[in-house]
Amino acid sequence: MNFIKSLKEKVDLGLLLKNLAIPLAVGIIAGLLTRSSTEEFMSTVNKPVFMPPSWLFPVAWTILYVLMGIAAYLIETTPYNAAKKKSALTTYYASLFFNFCWPFIFFSFGLYLIAFLWLLVLLLLVITYTLKYFKINKTAAYLNIPYILWLAFAGVLNLAVYILN
Repeated sequence: MNFIKSLKEKVDLGLLLKNLAIPLAVGIIAGLLTRSSTEEFMSTVNKPVFMPPSWLFPVAWTILYVLMGIAAYLIETTPYNAAKKKSALTTYYASLFFNFCWPFIFFSFGLYLIAFLWLLVLLLLVITYTLKYFKINKTAAYLNIPYILWLAFAGVLNLAVYILN
């Protein structure tokens, strides 16, 4: 009980929920808006043999969005240079924009090569903000490693779809 009370005193629940809600909203809205084109893609497009089952994507993305939100919360609450924190978070929010747009480019418009290039920019943004996070809060940076790995894998999938179609 003392641990929970201590945790409640240290965690700004409102700020944590805001930081969790932002990336989750990005994913949910993009997912809902591209749902029919995603389903069509899964049933009609040539996919690589190493394409995971479709159920894995929302599970993986939900976990990644939660990790992103926790990391952003840690950056916001870590005592550090305000300008450097703002720079890191600005890069993070830019990456969320790129993340939001990618499924439209890939699924809705079927522009696989452009989607691949867009994904490379997204990956560079995530690596950039992760490096900025590392100077502010190492735990926040480490929380983004699964996202970087997933984006690298998504890039390979995206390129394979482009080649196969």
